[in-house]
Amino acid sequence: MGTGLRAALAHGYDASSFRADLLAGIVVGIVALPLSMALAIATGVPPQHGLYTAIVAGALVALLGGSRFQVTGPTAAFIVILAPIAAKHGLHGLLTAGLMAGVLLILMGLARLGRLIQFIPHPVTTGFTAGIATVIAVLQLKDAFGLTLAEAPEGFVDRLQSYWAARGTASVPEILTAAATLALLLLVPRITKKVPAPLIALGIVAAATALLGGFVPDFSVDTIGSRFQTTIGDKTYAGIPPIPPKPILPWGEQAITLGYLRELLPSALAIALLGAIESLLSAVIADGMTGDEHDPNAELVALGAGNVVAPFFGGIAATGALARTATNVRAGARSPIAAVVHAAVVAAAILLLAPLVAYIPMASLAALLLLVAWNMSELHHFRNILKVAPRSDVVVLLTCFFLTVIFDMVIAVSAGVVLAAILFMRRMAELTATELHAPGKKTELAQMLPKGVALYRIDGPLFFGAAQKAMSAMGTIRSGVRVIVLDLSNVPAIDATGLVALESVLERLNQQKRFLVLAGPLPAPQSVFEKANLDEHHENVILAKSVKEALTIAGDIVRLNPDWAAMASGATPLPTSATLGSAGS
Repeated sequence: MGTGLRAALAHGYDASSFRADLLAGIVVGIVALPLSMALAIATGVPPQHGLYTAIVAGALVALLGGSRFQVTGPTAAFIVILAPIAAKHGLHGLLTAGLMAGVLLILMGLARLGRLIQFIPHPVTTGFTAGIATVIAVLQLKDAFGLTLAEAPEGFVDRLQSYWAARGTASVPEILTAAATLALLLLVPRITKKVPAPLIALGIVAAATALLGGFVPDFSVDTIGSRFQTTIGDKTYAGIPPIPPKPILPWGEQAITLGYLRELLPSALAIALLGAIESLLSAVIADGMTGDEHDPNAELVALGAGNVVAPFFGGIAATGALARTATNVRAGARSPIAAVVHAAVVAAAILLLAPLVAYIPMASLAALLLLVAWNMSELHHFRNILKVAPRSDVVVLLTCFFLTVIFDMVIAVSAGVVLAAILFMRRMAELTATELHAPGKKTELAQMLPKGVALYRIDGPLFFGAAQKAMSAMGTIRSGVRVIVLDLSNVPAIDATGLVALESVLERLNQQKRFLVLAGPLPAPQSVFEKANLDEHHENVILAKSVKEALTIAGDIVRLNPDWAAMASGATPLPTSATLGSAGS
């Protein structure tokens, strides 16, 4: 039992809660029915495999997951990843890649990587989401316009060129069908929200095209029934077979070899990465709508389990579906039981409505996915980042968008995260400020310092993005300064690069016959300095607990060693930190 279900039962689950879940599940199931078929078709597999995904993964992830309201199934975001796999490796390759992704998701959850989603910058997710939406929309143009292509290239630009070359094959009935479906999808929610718009729109258009096809000889549109046929035994079914998901081997007759798995591994990694991102983002949004809090690691393990089991029943890759999850919340769901009911509704539709599904036009499903792509693009977020965000965020956004469109989501997210991390490090380096008070400086503090003493203050983390810049500034201190007090009281952390930069400065100061007094408090840097044994390995460094103590030690060093000229020439040996360790006492 997942943490989401346990939390729901702990709050008290009664008959009224079940009624609420039952109604919500029916609504979500009706929404999921056409979407699941459309998404499977867009991926390049028969529509029933999308339905099997909604049934198996939808129920299993709900029972095992860490969210009370998440609805899992095939999603539009997966199309850009799954379509090339299906085209290259076929259905069984697609199922095997989904199975491998499920194993990776379980490992991610067990490694407690669920919280890492918060470290993916908003411009990255917005950029690749808008890019995916663009690719999905372009993929639907073929069926929306009824184009007949000489070939089906995979590349985005090549695909657009093939559409343009086939513009003369456009079908007026297909265009009218897509336009009518899209108009109804937009109009129905303005009239009523009690019945899902896709159910009304697809039902009306399917009936209208069937009637027109019977009375108007030239009116012909491609339908699920004409596009897909399934043969079981000696019987052929048009559209989807009225048979629930049955156990199969995901890899079929393909021999499972190391080479085969290695070939599918990049695709499995892409599925796992996108599945984790989309599912956890959906759960976060559901939390915002309900005030609940999900368990991200349990959600990853459950999602992995769903993707491991679903391929054994013909299900393709699944993840948390934002639109269906939001519908679930708005419909009044109380627990994961609503998502289980949604899976049962899809299963019942297969058994009872399979013959009617065959009449749904392909152009109508294309129109439905065009609307899904538009909603998915979140154009207002994209436009807002372009308008108000810093230039670096705009660069990340556009980089992720164009890489997703031209190449793929994995390259886009990888490049986006790396670019965002580099820009973040640059910003952090800029936030680390330095301040020098030394003889010749016209500051009040500089004039109060003992002769031959300088105070150098660092504010901010001393890590690899800022360390070199902060430490190199110490080289500008005038030669008349013999003791430098380095104030690190406002340095929250120091990393290995910061330590190396500091030790390089110590070596240089030692060659110049200068002392460095490190001043605290040093809560985080202190442990680093103790492990490095700075005061033992560098005879010209002393640690002080405060700036006041450091200035006292610096003054004592100057007072006890007046003959700096002799020291500089080497005639007088340089005092060590051991001989001066008690200077401030």
